[in-house]
This record gives sequence, structure tokens and C-alpha cells, in this order.
Amino acid sequence: MDKDRVANKGSIGVFDSGYGGLTILNEFLKEFPDYDFTYLGDNARTPYGTRSFDMVYQYTRQSVMRLFEMGCQLVILACNTASAKALRTIQQNDLVGFDSTRRVLGVVRPSVEKIGEVSRNGHVGVVGTTGTVQSLSYPLEIQKLFPGTVVAQQACPMWVPLVENDERNTPGAEYFVKRDLTRLFEQDNQIDTLILGCTHYPLLLPVIERFIPAGVRVMSQGTIVAQSLREYLIRHPEMDARCTKNGTCRFFTTENPAKFNEASAVFLEQPVDSSRIEL
Repeated sequence: MDKDRVANKGSIGVFDSGYGGLTILNEFLKEFPDYDFTYLGDNARTPYGTRSFDMVYQYTRQSVMRLFEMGCQLVILACNTASAKALRTIQQNDLVGFDSTRRVLGVVRPSVEKIGEVSRNGHVGVVGTTGTVQSLSYPLEIQKLFPGTVVAQQACPMWVPLVENDERNTPGAEYFVKRDLTRLFEQDNQIDTLILGCTHYPLLLPVIERFIPAGVRVMSQGTIVAQSLREYLIRHPEMDARCTKNGTCRFFTTENPAKFNEASAVFLEQPVDSSRIEL
């Protein structure tokens, strides 16, 4: 490995197939106001949730490599589908060939690690995109860390379109959220912890809370992933030293920037001025 590349510094890259990762970025900006971030949304090829493992891997790899080219030393896959279908292959295969000092982290593992603190009876429900649910990433990770936990999953393919079309407070949103949560709790009526396994879903939380049984705890990823990143940088001061700290945030999209800027207002607590990028 080239010594100059190892010595490089850069912003923290945040990748998502679309807009949902902005809910993660929003928490990063609160937790790390002095750090620099670069957000890349592959909006031209979203959604990833219904695509094959190989396609999600190829698209995610292209985006990660582009963020590396921009100088990012650490990239967060702020997308459950990408974390489920592409993260492990990128970590095990691509980083070795490109730069073994750089890191790519996901959002599934941090969420799973908190289950022991949240669930009282070991019955966990997961809602996510079709791709995340079919990957079995959550059940597999949960069993690794908490053997014996009962996990029920429910794919919610209409939830992302509801959020992205700003239909969160409509009868349609109530119908699909109620339908899918009913299906989940019919699988296991002892669920006491619900993981929102998609970064769009926190924006549906007011509706979700109306259709879950009393006492069920909801795990939203934004604060969990931000806390996990903080702990990671404390454990790895060498990576923290490679993260630039000027309090800036850049936005890139593979779609129309004006469209991205407008839609981002639903997800982020600040105006966005994005640029288009080719992958």
C-alpha cells in the first residue's frame, strides 16, 4: 500500500441508495458537529430493496469507491439493504485490494447490539424492505449475539414510497402501516421490541406507534448508529485522526440535484445544496 494514501485525511462518507440515509446523517451532524461529512445518494437507481444481492453489491461498491476517491477514509452504509447485501463482501474482498487501512461500516450490527439492553423477553420484531428481510441479516446477527432470541420479520414494501412521496400523514399510510404491523404481530404476539430496519421508517414513527401493542419498545437507528460511530472512533483513534474536522457537509446525488434538494427537506433539518455525480 502506498504510504501517501495511508497518510491521507478526509471526510466521513455516508452512503444510501436514496434519501433515507439522511436520517442517519442528521444524527451524525448533531453528534459530530466539528467533523466533515460527504453524503452520496444513488437516487437514480433507487430503490435497492427489491434488487438482487449481486446488483446491490455492484451499485454499493461503485458508490463506496467513489467516496474513497473523494478522500473519505471511513464510509458508513446508511442503508439497511446495502448493509445486508453488500457490506461483508466489500469488507472482506474489496478493501484488501484497494486500501486495507480504510473502513466501511453498516447499520445492522449497531442496531442488533442494543437488543440486549432493550428487549425484556427475547422476542424481537423487524420491519424492513423486501431485500433486507430476504437477506435474513437481522435474524442471523441477532442469533450470533443473543442466541435463543425469537425473531419475526415483516417486509413493508409500501413504506418507503409513502415517505418519499410525503404521504406519511394520510389514510394510505395508516392502511399499510396497520396492515404490515398486524401481519408481524400475528407471527408472534409476544414481541416486545420492534426494530425499524430501514432508515426511512423513523419518519413514520407517529403512525407506527398508533398500531403497536402497549409496552412495545421501538428501536430507531439514527441515534443508535451515531452512538456506535462515536464508540468506534474512540476505540480507533488512528481512524479518528484521519477524519477532517472543519464542520462541513457536502451532498452528491446520481439524480437531479434540484429534485434531491427539495426531497431532502423531508429527512434533514437543514437546507441542502447538492451536486450531481456520475458513478
